[in-house]
Amino acid sequence: MTASAIQRSHAARPRNAHPGVETPRRHSKPPAVLSVLAGTLAIGWHATLYGHWIVDDAAITFAYSRSFAEGLGPVVQAGAEPVEGFSNPTWMVLLALGRLVGLFDHGTLFGVADYVLFPKTLALLCCAGILAACYTVARRVTRRPWLATAVIGLALAAIPSFVIWSFSGLENSLFALTISWLATVLFLAVMDGRLLTRKVALLAGGLAAVAALTRPEGLIYAGAYPLLALALLRRPLLGTSVRHAALSVATFAVPVGAYFTWRYLEFGRLLSNPSVAKSQDLPRLHDLTRPGELVQYAGAPAVLVLVAVVAIALARPAWWRHGLVALLVPLGLALTAYAVLEGDWMAQYRFATPVWVLGALIATLAAADVFHHARPRRRAWLAGGLAVALLPSGASFVNAAEEFRTDPNISACYVADRLGRNFNAYADILGARNASLLLPDLGGSALTSRLELVDMAGLAEPRIADFISEGDEQGLRDYVFDEVKPTFIHSRWPWSSGNGIPSDPRMERDYHEIYSYPDNDPPNGDWVRKDAVPDQATLDALRDYADSAVVLVEERSSSLAYPLRQCGATLRPGQTTIDQT
Repeated sequence: MTASAIQRSHAARPRNAHPGVETPRRHSKPPAVLSVLAGTLAIGWHATLYGHWIVDDAAITFAYSRSFAEGLGPVVQAGAEPVEGFSNPTWMVLLALGRLVGLFDHGTLFGVADYVLFPKTLALLCCAGILAACYTVARRVTRRPWLATAVIGLALAAIPSFVIWSFSGLENSLFALTISWLATVLFLAVMDGRLLTRKVALLAGGLAAVAALTRPEGLIYAGAYPLLALALLRRPLLGTSVRHAALSVATFAVPVGAYFTWRYLEFGRLLSNPSVAKSQDLPRLHDLTRPGELVQYAGAPAVLVLVAVVAIALARPAWWRHGLVALLVPLGLALTAYAVLEGDWMAQYRFATPVWVLGALIATLAAADVFHHARPRRRAWLAGGLAVALLPSGASFVNAAEEFRTDPNISACYVADRLGRNFNAYADILGARNASLLLPDLGGSALTSRLELVDMAGLAEPRIADFISEGDEQGLRDYVFDEVKPTFIHSRWPWSSGNGIPSDPRMERDYHEIYSYPDNDPPNGDWVRKDAVPDQATLDALRDYADSAVVLVEERSSSLAYPLRQCGATLRPGQTTIDQT
């Protein structure tokens, strides 16, 4: 028997082998489209709760996309040194293309600033693509794939973590889309008995490469195809499995290797600057418990019930069991990636986006399968158990959404106002044409500041990234005060407690305080270099401006509406006027 014949003999049944699953006909297209549309609209409606909020980290990528579109190369602002301060090349390219065709970073579209509308529209399209992938999988397993897709869409719409980070301006939605289609390709290949084919190996490797170029932890998905081939390995197919696994890895390695080669030749680093600054280290044993955070967030009763349902589906001699394994492999990789990544200070588990998608897909299909084969009385118990288990999760999600809406993570617009426009005004009062600013928040400031920015967080500053990675706080402070000597310094918690810059004696020696946050220890606020201030009258003018404009921004930032707003039709270097809308 040939290897291909052996593979087909161990494959799942064809799509019509299960009596409850029909071959999709033309009349199934309207329900399919409507189910994807309904789920997408539900996700989009949830996203509207957070208004025009864009997280400041996303605006760093916006700044790089502007530079690439303008032909300046990998710089965070015009005139800066080339630094890979982004870690999401594919998302950055999409934004740059949007700018080139006039859809991004140009003005307003339908009355909404395009730096808000364009990335959120991309996110909505990615969510539609995710649900299309879910439908493609469901139509091979369930009688009513449109119902399963709608359930998955509503489940994703209910999870604040998924919605918040998909519509944050970051790459999460594109990353989840790529992983969902990788899982779909593997699922269909197993169901059709063509996993060990050249086409599937190439496609799986290519999608894994896109994932790796969308987020750093996407590298782990290079193992999806080889691991699945290993999980379904049959002795006569060992050679074929190894060859196709090698082909998939090679397909992944070509674009990813090319990008890493460019990175090394351009920047002299194998890792992106943000990865260095965030001090990603080898995983430790206790890191493996971190997925427990997601269990707690989603609700332990619901997770336990759904895990039991998946276990039942696996334990039964289900005709699509190998397809379920094909979905569990990328889910396992997503959980592993979440476990090994350094903990993130932002709320709502922004690294978990693929987990929610794959978890919702697997749980829905397993529940549908168990429900279909259960006796009527057991169906009633299953439905009741799911309802009871999901109630606490629903209440928790409502609270999480409201909590984030009331106090979202730092917005690009706050940074554009506070560190971009306010410091532009400082420089105008000072009469400084070539001023510099040391600051910890780079996104909105890079889009609006005319000053030379020095990133205290190290995302776009290699020397500082190295100091942070090595834990050399003294070296960082010496670099700032003895070499950089920035015209202005802005510091806030938690950066001040980590690097000790505001408490360094050289701060009092070399800098005048312009603005101080109340009740901060160590002190935080704004400073100007003493040798840049010509006289007392200029210093008084700086402080008077801070007492009015800066205080206004800080007071407004604590209101509910402020972080959810847009901050003007455009974000351009040199702006000083704070948008009042």
